[in-house]
Amino acid sequence: MPLAQVFAKALYVTSTARPQRAPRITENTGQNPAYGPYPAQFTIDADGPIAVQLRRNARAKRLTLRVSQHDGAVTLTLPPRASLDEALRFAQSRAEWIRRHLPMGGPRRVMIGDSLPLRGTAHVITAGTGRGVRAEGGALIVPGAASLGPRLAAYLKVQARDDISRAADHYARLARRPITRLTLRDTRSRWGSCTSDGALMFSWRLVMAPPPVLHYVAAHEVAHLLHMDHSPAFWAEVARLFPDHASARQWLRQHGSHLQRIDFTAPE
Repeated sequence: MPLAQVFAKALYVTSTARPQRAPRITENTGQNPAYGPYPAQFTIDADGPIAVQLRRNARAKRLTLRVSQHDGAVTLTLPPRASLDEALRFAQSRAEWIRRHLPMGGPRRVMIGDSLPLRGTAHVITAGTGRGVRAEGGALIVPGAASLGPRLAAYLKVQARDDISRAADHYARLARRPITRLTLRDTRSRWGSCTSDGALMFSWRLVMAPPPVLHYVAAHEVAHLLHMDHSPAFWAEVARLFPDHASARQWLRQHGSHLQRIDFTAPE
């Protein structure tokens, strides 16, 4: 299950917001054989137009809004029986919430001299020699400045796999549940997920966070091996595996968007 309450900040039907003007369907009208015609995107008014991408999910049980902290994309997920009118009303009623959660700044491409966190500690990105990236004396030394971003990303992925694998294995042993597969991805709307067949996925960007935060996400996803929901029983298992989960969740709420906005792509 995704960490909807951690980074994506999903907003459910039970929350309230000030009524706004009726939304307009503006573009990309499509056809889904199962649900009939619906727009792939519509626009709401929130002190200016905001595009909302529409996505059907057969397993969804409620209307869910997510705002990407990487690029500001707004996505509304609908359960199978939800109507388009419900989607329009729900999105417009949450217009103020959407506006408040849009990221303040865009992606920030890494550069020599920048500070980049590794396991919660700032490291200065420094040009150097050698065959690979290395952490040394508070610096991340990178040979080959022309491919700076991809080299740093590759290094962080290796570190992340080591850290996340150890953490996930540790909590899986405590939970007495097997992990069938562990993968790393560069996800924008979640820090981790768990499937019903025991496969775990994590964002490799977690290696930039303090270790307790990475451990919390690992414990969170392992707890889903026992409870595929966010019920009281699930949170009790999270607390058993990782007692200080509230502090880690708060750190992600406050700082997770910064990690998501770091751009490791090479300049064009």
